[in-house]
Amino acid sequence: MRVLLITGGWSTERDVALMGAKAVQTSLEQLGHDVTVLDLKFSMNTLLSEARAHDFAFIHLHGSPGEDGMVQAMLETVGCPYQGAGPAASFLALNKTVSKCVFRENGILTADWELVTEMPKADWTPDFSYPIFVKPNLGGSSLGMSMIHSAEELRPALQKVFDLGEEAIIEPLIKGVEVTCPILGDEALPLILIKPADDAGFFDYENKYQPGVAQEICPAPIDPELAKIIQTATLKAHKALGLTGYSRGDFILTPDGKAYLLEVNTLPGMTPNSLVPQSAAEAGMSFDDLIARLIELGMEHAAQK
Repeated sequence: MRVLLITGGWSTERDVALMGAKAVQTSLEQLGHDVTVLDLKFSMNTLLSEARAHDFAFIHLHGSPGEDGMVQAMLETVGCPYQGAGPAASFLALNKTVSKCVFRENGILTADWELVTEMPKADWTPDFSYPIFVKPNLGGSSLGMSMIHSAEELRPALQKVFDLGEEAIIEPLIKGVEVTCPILGDEALPLILIKPADDAGFFDYENKYQPGVAQEICPAPIDPELAKIIQTATLKAHKALGLTGYSRGDFILTPDGKAYLLEVNTLPGMTPNSLVPQSAAEAGMSFDDLIARLIELGMEHAAQK
């Protein structure tokens, strides 16, 4: 097939998108596809004409545009199939506040939160106690995220988010370990347990994208019944948001066995260190198998529509 690989973009996660796109391009070519790479930052005006000239679009973008549904909506105007979630579902999942509202509505455990859209008054504090997380409401890859321990740190942490041009979401620290669960089709893949290896205390940007910085254990060494509960919750969230194709749910697992869903990613990373390929490998799928399956699911969804 003629495959349009859409990557780059202009979000704060541009470099991550380009990094993963290299691996995707290699895989697509090994699968026998004729690949055209389109960097959205420089080729936005040609997206629709290029999409019309291709049989399928593989989207490897992070943040906005990409995870916000805009590219998917554009592709649909010219009838070009693509992998993953559609426009509305992508928007719901990218917006942390909105997605958490959907989780709560569907009985899925998630941490309390507050949305902050402008710098509050000097004496303002959130309704929950420190330590807390301050992060961009629409961002990913942990860019702009801070874990703070006092009111004195609050305003600088908020300013860090506002400097990225985003509103902030604040959540209390939930003590536990991070577990992630990919969905492929209508099936939950093996869980991965994540242990940050430095003093960040959480799975930050460096832990995610620098080889050897974080320990990622797959399958996660947790009780099988608990693993099943997390997989069921991930699939429930996937369906509640209206997602298709694939996604990845990130959880904090507390010592008493409660799993709090942090967020669901609709365009999970495809770098050599990415989590979904690791989990797929544990399920017996090579990287090429995974890419081929994503194309198959995207074509099936387009045919159903």
